[in-house]
Amino acid sequence: MKKSYSLIWCIALVFTLITAGCKEKVKPVSERIAKAWTAESVKHGTVAAYSRGGSSNQFPGYSAFRLVLTNAAGAMTVSFTDFEGSTFNGTWALEGDSKLILSGLTPQPTGTGGTIEFTINSIDDAKLVLTRLKGSSKTGGSINEYTLTNP
Repeated sequence: MKKSYSLIWCIALVFTLITAGCKEKVKPVSERIAKAWTAESVKHGTVAAYSRGGSSNQFPGYSAFRLVLTNAAGAMTVSFTDFEGSTFNGTWALEGDSKLILSGLTPQPTGTGGTIEFTINSIDDAKLVLTRLKGSSKTGGSINEYTLTNP
């Protein structure tokens, strides 16, 4: 009787260890965010400004919005195209896993001093939700939320 309990205990222990060891490791945010992102939807404050495929978008230019974050050999570069079609190039960095900083942007986006910061609300392999930390002068000073997708 003792041997059968010991055998059952050993089998349960081995099964538990195998199951725990087979979990997929989640890549760090710095790897998951380094992609080309396009706008799925955008809010200016609480107002919906854009929705991909929407017929009555207040700001249809977001269809050209691009945020391309690359991390090649430690060089973290960004190309950012806003809803007006202007493109800005610079570098990007993360502060923890919750803040994305675009800096050294040239030409400097209006009213930014060359730096734009975002809170990372959520991220997965195909979707990134960001909230701009300071109001955008191009959108009347609103704090904008961007739901971005890849591809």
